[in-house]
Amino acid sequence: MNLRATVESAAVKTVMGLPERVQRLAAGRPLVLDGQTLATDLHLMLRLQQVARRSELGAADIARGRAAMRDNAALVAGRQPIGATRELTVAGLPARHYLPHGARPATDAQPLLVFFHGGGFLYGDLDSHDGPCRVLAEVSGVPVLAVEYGVGPERAFPGGFDDAFAAVQWVVENAAELGVDPARIGVAGDSAGGNIAAWTAIAAARAGVPLAFQLLVYPCTDADRATESLRLFGEGLYLTAESIAMFNDVYLPTPEDRADERVNLLDVELPAGLAPAYVVTAGFDPLRDEGEAYARRLADAGVEVELRRFVDQIHGFLNIVGVGRSSRAAVLEIADRLRTALG
Repeated sequence: MNLRATVESAAVKTVMGLPERVQRLAAGRPLVLDGQTLATDLHLMLRLQQVARRSELGAADIARGRAAMRDNAALVAGRQPIGATRELTVAGLPARHYLPHGARPATDAQPLLVFFHGGGFLYGDLDSHDGPCRVLAEVSGVPVLAVEYGVGPERAFPGGFDDAFAAVQWVVENAAELGVDPARIGVAGDSAGGNIAAWTAIAAARAGVPLAFQLLVYPCTDADRATESLRLFGEGLYLTAESIAMFNDVYLPTPEDRADERVNLLDVELPAGLAPAYVVTAGFDPLRDEGEAYARRLADAGVEVELRRFVDQIHGFLNIVGVGRSSRAAVLEIADRLRTALG
């Protein structure tokens, strides 16, 4: 991290750590939409982002957008503790294994959460989501395996989905070498990664590959979304309607792509044996309604599902674990639920 980034990170951490009453004075009037009030620290963070002219999620220049996502993630992730990490190659893909303090030796079978990063199917990598993966593993006690699937346009649709399922198959086949209990393997992801994780759980159930849990954080579930949450929260709250349209145009350029069952999970035929799900949404997220619709779809199909809306959060809160209070508290709650499911 260069000097400018270090200074900026320290400044953001200081401001986000101020007492709430001070933050409220700086942020201005509370933002209330759809009967929800945006967390004060996030409200202030968005104001700071506007002042600093930091881009919202999504840029026409994909290389710049990827760099901006990594920079923003580093700014809010902090330096999170973890017992150990190791770099692996999983089904030919880069992967990072997070082992919490006190994790049992690899000779003992332990649970594993396979994590797929968000980023609109175009952005994201192991580093962009290093912070939340560390927190999820360390707090829950469940090792996390983050997998860097191929993103577009270099890896065209549905390549990333194929990568993810191949990774899970590899984990199951190599469970003994990894020290993993094959009966306690879960999948997880946020945003586009949530879509990929949800589809991977479906593909696994169809193929008879055992999964114990799916953690879906504000997942994409409808490529042709026309939701109230998109209308209400599609501007000024990090993920915008314009960004979503750009992601679709690049990664799902044809009507056939957008009609594919992988990205239209609200219409997919759900198989028997689908893993129990914990679906997380954010109150101020354009993707809120489609994530909650998928949770209802799972429940209607008889899948064990729990839906948790963090009403005061924005899209991307999973990454905000090193500054402020409200987002980290939400991530800690998610980690606690992961401990219950697999720990």
